[in-house]
Order: sequence, then structure tokens, then C-alpha cells
Amino acid sequence: MALQTPYSPHTLSPMLDPVLILELAALGLCTGYLAGLLGIGGGMLIGPFMTLIMSTQGVSADLAVKMAIATSMATIIFTSVSSVRAHHKRGAVRWDIVKGLAPGIVLGGAIGSMGIFAVLKGTTLALIFAAFISFSATQMYLDKKPKPGRDMPGTLGQLGAGGIIGLISGLVGAGGGFISVPFMVACNVAIINAVATSAALGFPIALANAAGYAISGHGLAGLPAWSLGYIWLPALAVIAACSVTTAPLGAKMAHSLPVAKLKRVFALVLYCLAAYMLWKGLHG
Repeated sequence: MALQTPYSPHTLSPMLDPVLILELAALGLCTGYLAGLLGIGGGMLIGPFMTLIMSTQGVSADLAVKMAIATSMATIIFTSVSSVRAHHKRGAVRWDIVKGLAPGIVLGGAIGSMGIFAVLKGTTLALIFAAFISFSATQMYLDKKPKPGRDMPGTLGQLGAGGIIGLISGLVGAGGGFISVPFMVACNVAIINAVATSAALGFPIALANAAGYAISGHGLAGLPAWSLGYIWLPALAVIAACSVTTAPLGAKMAHSLPVAKLKRVFALVLYCLAAYMLWKGLHG
């Protein structure tokens, strides 16, 4: 698939400004560290900040939101691999659940990223993103955990659950952990296995949706230079490279810092980011 390289004074230059590279690197470093420390996906951080960065670089508000979500999702392809390897070594990943949910995730992701995502305006997606962040922040602040009340559903049930996870993830550019972990815990899957399995599910979620973003945005007018559909490759490269290096540091610090208290503080940060995306959605 050919890269989209239209250029005008209102799009990002093919030659990245050093300040812009530093901004993307800082975002990647912080995202990776917090993901390892708090066990959260990077999409909730990358999405709002990428929207801000691209807006200040002259990309239209509607396109900036879509590209931020798409690029955020694409970074999960790389960051999920190192996380899955660590969990797999500990024998924590429930690969039987991965096999059951993955087909639905791919289908839901395709519908979301190639269909709904392409049709909806960026401002509408910003409102959906704001609602998702607010919900996730509330869960994190209250540290609410669902009570086990059922077993994992059968093949059709897992197909449907995976479809919902993939669809919602595709619309907000997140790895799906805030949906899949509560779902699995409610189905009597131990929390450690649910977290590890969610990390493994992040790869098919990201891969399916990233492919959808690349296809649905192919040939779109006004894309910045070095775009693969809605995915902006320079940001993907910088953020992914930096986040992979700091994620293990965050995971190591998680054993010595008061993570429960840090999650509450971070939840307040998420509320601020949700407010920004709400403003972006309402005012463009």
C-alpha cells in the first residue's frame, strides 16, 4: 500500500521539526512508563496529546482526532509484544480465552475501523473518546472490581464479546483492557490471568484496527506527509520506540510504589484529558 504524501503549508512537513520529535518522544516515554506502572493502555494518553500536537501543526480538528486515535492504536502492536512475553513466561496468559475472543475482536475491529470510524466525524469520535476516558477514570479512581458471577460463555458468546471489545477499541484507539479485564473477572477468571490475557488480546485488537485505519484512510485528501491511511508513521515510530524502553521500568517500579494511590491521581489527570476531548468535540 502506497504511502500518502500530499503536502501543503497546512500539513505536517516531511522533515520533522526537532521540537516535534522531542514532544513525541516525551509522550512515548511517559506513556510506556505509566503503562508499566499502572497497567493501563497508552491510548488514553496518546489520543488527547496527539490530537493537541497535530492540531498545533496545522492539521484540521476533524482529521487530527482521527489520526491521533489511529496512530495511538498502531503503537499497541509494538508495546503489546513485550508485555505478552513477560506474562507468558509466568504462565499467566489464558491462551484458550485468547483463541475464543480473537476472531470476534478481529471482526469487530474491522467493522469499527473500516466502517463506523471512517463515517463518523472526528468531533463525534472526540465525544465518544471523552466518554470512554471518563468511564475508565471512574473505574480507576474507585478501584471497582466486578464480582465473579458466571463462567466464560461458549463459542458464540465469546465471539460476540470479542466483537464488542474490538468495535469499541477501534472507535477510541485503546487496547481494550478496560473492557476485557472486567468481563473476564466477572466470568471467574483470576485477575492476574485476566490482565495477562488482556495484554495478549491487545495485539489482535491493534493489528486488526490498524489495518482498518490504513485501508479506510487510503487516498484521503489532506493527509500529512508519511501517512499510511489515518496512521501517521513518524509519530508511530518515535512513540513506539520510546514507550517500549520505559514500560519495563514502570513495571519494576510498580512493586515499590503505592500504585493504588497513584491510580487515583492518574484518574484525575484522565478527567482533565476527557475535558479537553469534550471541548474538542463540541468546538472542533
